[in-house]
Amino acid sequence: MSGKTVLIVDDEAPIREMIAVALEMADYNYLEAADAREAHALIVDKQPDLILLDWMLPGTSGVELARRLKKEEATSDIPIIMLTAKVEEDNKIQGLEVGADDYITKPFSPRELVARLKAVLRRATPPGVDSPIEVDGLTLDPVGHRVTTSDGAISMGPTEYRLLQFFMTHQERVYTRSQLLDQVWGGNVYVEERTVDVHIRRLRKALGDDYDHLIQTVRGTGYRFSTRAA
Repeated sequence: MSGKTVLIVDDEAPIREMIAVALEMADYNYLEAADAREAHALIVDKQPDLILLDWMLPGTSGVELARRLKKEEATSDIPIIMLTAKVEEDNKIQGLEVGADDYITKPFSPRELVARLKAVLRRATPPGVDSPIEVDGLTLDPVGHRVTTSDGAISMGPTEYRLLQFFMTHQERVYTRSQLLDQVWGGNVYVEERTVDVHIRRLRKALGDDYDHLIQTVRGTGYRFSTRAA
């Protein structure tokens, strides 16, 4: 499997099934939702890598869901491909204006869908998610699930690893404890904010004296990963 998970949001089961088969053949994991409410719950809980979103959904439309996702910080970076029978140019422009990354009109071939999906994922995938990322000799390899320095491998727990991966792919920005909980633990997991402090301390301890300074405390706000002096 590619390790990537795609959420299919369409109220027509045959279309979801057709897309699911195409994704399976291309080695993608997939989730399914028939409406915007079900889709939003899955997105918050599972954090898919990409969303295939039908324009016409019962209740809240696909374009309204896309607008909501792009406004919410926890979901704003998830790429969206709109699926629709609407071919008028103003509809296409409206879809792109709310933040959709691409637009495919029905009917479409599974091969075209997978090709467009791969292109969007390539553009949206930062270093440290599919490829190693290195900062001042500290290297995180997501494929090997390994953190190393010139002195060798660094041992750390799974939560500390996810924290470090998030920090290294979102450098020089301050995150509150609540934001870190959403991004690293997931929005539907109940964990007290002070738990973040415990795992930050464990991460710093694992990084040791040479690299613990990269995880900076911003008083009254939260934490950031930075190579600059605090």
